[in-house]
Amino acid sequence: MTYKLLLYRDDGYPDSHIADRYPAALKELLPDVEVVLARTRAEVDAHIASADAAFGKLPPDLFARAKRLRWIQCPQAGPDPSFYHPALVASDVVVTNMRGIFNDHIGAHILAMVLAFARGLPRYWAQQARREWKTGAPTSYLPECTAVILGVGGIGAETARLCAAFGMRVIGVDPRVELPPPGVAELVRPERLNDVLSRGDFVIVTVPETPATRGMFDTAFFARMKRGAVFINIGRGATVRLADLDAALRSGQLAGASLDVFEREPLPADHPLWNAPGMLITPHVAAAGPYLDDRRAEVFLDNCRRFHDGRPLRNVVDKANWF
Repeated sequence: MTYKLLLYRDDGYPDSHIADRYPAALKELLPDVEVVLARTRAEVDAHIASADAAFGKLPPDLFARAKRLRWIQCPQAGPDPSFYHPALVASDVVVTNMRGIFNDHIGAHILAMVLAFARGLPRYWAQQARREWKTGAPTSYLPECTAVILGVGGIGAETARLCAAFGMRVIGVDPRVELPPPGVAELVRPERLNDVLSRGDFVIVTVPETPATRGMFDTAFFARMKRGAVFINIGRGATVRLADLDAALRSGQLAGASLDVFEREPLPADHPLWNAPGMLITPHVAAAGPYLDDRRAEVFLDNCRRFHDGRPLRNVVDKANWF
């Protein structure tokens, strides 16, 4: 089936630049598909009404003019919530995303944080900055630790495998996964989160931002965690209330926390979390690593082939829940 594909390069939107690499590849892969690379709004305006498929973000005004559109490929795994505006959610247009391409990079980042806390490195790093030679930082014996991982899709499943390889018991919490991935000793639905939360020496969050997860990790949540546990979030910044996390660290309810994503980015220089006890901060870099553009291309080009052949697409999104 031939179709018209609009590649929308919006330089104000993350990862849209990779659209430049696709026209040549698509010409070779699917020569009967009409491919338009639009670099300006005027070019988008000229083609949106006749496009069957699109790569990029289509805000409501553009989407309203897309009379033939049946599929949108999101350039990201987890775009900002404005991507899923009401008209798109209510439509029959299928949305796919790039989930799955970061599993190994983010899994390694999470494990680095687990090992850092297990070996007392945050305290030693702070001492190094002050040129202090002191021993005695608390350590954790990982074969006696439990990790509660919220979200055991691709990233969470890889994290579970790595944690289990170090001897940890892993409890997975997920609304979709039906069978425990390798390394997950126990799998529960989100309704049972409170039954297992207090067992976690490490609570690791990989969940996306959705209407249900915004602000989920707050004072009440931290109070239900085991006292002295460690909280790690690489999912989305809007899920964690930073002031509540700061208070939990300073009160001793939590022994440590590591965040790669924040309610506000960059995190303001005067924010108290910068010097909260046991706090490790990385600047939204957990996904950094090689081969990402090649992985994006593989997902997108495979979906283009599937759309051409009338086969099911990869990484279809539940639009109402944004993931």
